[in-house]
Amino acid sequence: MFAIFGNPIKHSKSPTIHKLFAEQLNILQQYKKIYVPINKFNNIINYFFKHGGYGANITIPFKKNAYDICDFLTERGIKSGVVNTLKIIKNNKILGDNTDGIGLLKDLQKINFIHKNSNILLLGAGGAAQGIIYPLINFGCKITITNRTYKNSCNLLNHFNNKKHIEVIKIEDTYNITHIKNINYDLIINATSSSIKNKIPNISSNIIHNNIFCYDLFYSSNITSFLKWCLYHGAKQVSDGMGMLIEQAAYSFFLWYGIMPNTTLILKKFKKKYL
Repeated sequence: MFAIFGNPIKHSKSPTIHKLFAEQLNILQQYKKIYVPINKFNNIINYFFKHGGYGANITIPFKKNAYDICDFLTERGIKSGVVNTLKIIKNNKILGDNTDGIGLLKDLQKINFIHKNSNILLLGAGGAAQGIIYPLINFGCKITITNRTYKNSCNLLNHFNNKKHIEVIKIEDTYNITHIKNINYDLIINATSSSIKNKIPNISSNIIHNNIFCYDLFYSSNITSFLKWCLYHGAKQVSDGMGMLIEQAAYSFFLWYGIMPNTTLILKKFKKKYL
């Protein structure tokens, strides 16, 4: 049995994606959504694993909680400090992995939004942001983190301890014309939950230019509020996180079964049938 755990969870397309993976590879799989009240994560995930659960995906806001319950971690899990994929291994021990960052990187490469020296502005400093940083800096990118709460950005900087590839700025600094002229970002990634609430991060439109790529980790059948804002202010190339969702799910599937689905075919099928 497999499931995705989160709060909110209603919008999740993960069960549909894993169903398509299982069909493609002729695997029987039971996968469902589980809503988790805040402060109930440990109880619910432990119950799941004690009653036949084999693998789990974890979404907001429980990725740090998931990291804390793991007995073993992959290198990606260790470096990230948050996990989105769990698997029961020998002696009922829990293995944790983070497939978000590698899934994002794979999608950004597929749509040509990234190169090894990309200068990235990362909006957000929560679990979603933390989960994607390691593969991006490992790829060779430079990341500037900005967040509503500056202290949280600083905490992320301290966690990764890589001042060569990561810096932080206060969100009000995005309104500083001198700063924006000095730093020309190649890619903006919205890792806040703003689009779930149909809102926009409080950043200046000065950072938008014709050649910038804008990516929202959130995905929707309609254009997200953040991407709509980017287009309005002059961005030409935008993408939501649907490709990332499918890529990270494929890496989760691989952790569970040792088989990698064909994500290109799944993405086409998913967009055609379910969006």
